[in-house]
Amino acid sequence: MSVDIDISGLRRERIAVVISPLAELGMALHALSEPGHHPGLQGWVTSVTAGLDSHLADRMCEADFLWRTTFSDLFLPCAGMPGRDTLPGATLAEELDLLDKLSDEQFVDAALEFTCALPCSGPGPAVLADADARARALELAAARGPQQLRFSERLLADPPGTRAWLRQFLADCDAAFFADTWSRLRHQLAADARHKTDLLRRKGLGEALASVSSAVTLDEAANRIVVDKLGEGRTATAGGGLLLVPTSLGRPHLMVLHRHGWQPVLHYPISSPAPAAPPSLEQLTLRMAALSHPVRMRMCRSLARSAFTTGELAQVHGLTAPEISRHLSALKKAGLLTTRRRGRYVLHQLDVTAVARLGSDFLEGILR
Repeated sequence: MSVDIDISGLRRERIAVVISPLAELGMALHALSEPGHHPGLQGWVTSVTAGLDSHLADRMCEADFLWRTTFSDLFLPCAGMPGRDTLPGATLAEELDLLDKLSDEQFVDAALEFTCALPCSGPGPAVLADADARARALELAAARGPQQLRFSERLLADPPGTRAWLRQFLADCDAAFFADTWSRLRHQLAADARHKTDLLRRKGLGEALASVSSAVTLDEAANRIVVDKLGEGRTATAGGGLLLVPTSLGRPHLMVLHRHGWQPVLHYPISSPAPAAPPSLEQLTLRMAALSHPVRMRMCRSLARSAFTTGELAQVHGLTAPEISRHLSALKKAGLLTTRRRGRYVLHQLDVTAVARLGSDFLEGILR
């Protein structure tokens, strides 16, 4: 399984390695919401959380699904600009201005990806213009939970108001904690961007991609970049550009923005992984047996990012509910799942902390 980027006709000058303060703020919010994904950031998370104003902390929970699973494409608005070759802004304020330049349709389409689990590989449903599409979006949001439903209702009823809320929230996060964090990280990120740009100039795209991750390869014969992930997707530069954006807070996530009609972006980590604590032999034997099935590995990718019902997993993976239940039972018996009830729904989620004890290679594999 992989995410493929068709680069047919891509010119060298249309490839850029550049840092993005807004994308890094998105990863900061993700790490604060899912510290289990980033054991090496525990000290930073604890420090920031302890200093957060309670009102800002509450606001952070209102739409945390936009960054909790990975993070929304809204954190890279430059990719949605006409021409598909716009670079991120040099400052957070410039990037928030780019966010304002997205059309309401683009903003809503990107925001609904995580509230309604809508696909991003093709043209999105015309939810602002089509009453049936709106009703379906709200139905899907309700299945995800009351928080997603409230946000979706607010988003569809008042896109400009929701956009203003998000911009103000991000600006407040910058003032509260991110400006200081960015001042320390941007030099490291800029140095990595210069290194990758030099590799690109001297040795070509293949060498530059190899330095990003062993999971990223250039298939020159097919004019495509292949990113090895437990997920599938396709996109193309299609006369536009290609962006490589480094992140320090985002490891182990290796992500590809492949939204339909947007510029492709490869968002890659530069920091070193934290060492993983070894599991006991009994735990290792039981858990590796549970994870030996390829379907369960693919399920772990979904369950690491969000909680799912049995029915949702069946739909995502193209299996029957009884088949999914058997796989969930094996994972739960191995102590790799947490479950909670919401009304008549039972939600399952991967225990990332338990998985981390198996070692960083497996955790990075399902999260990238």
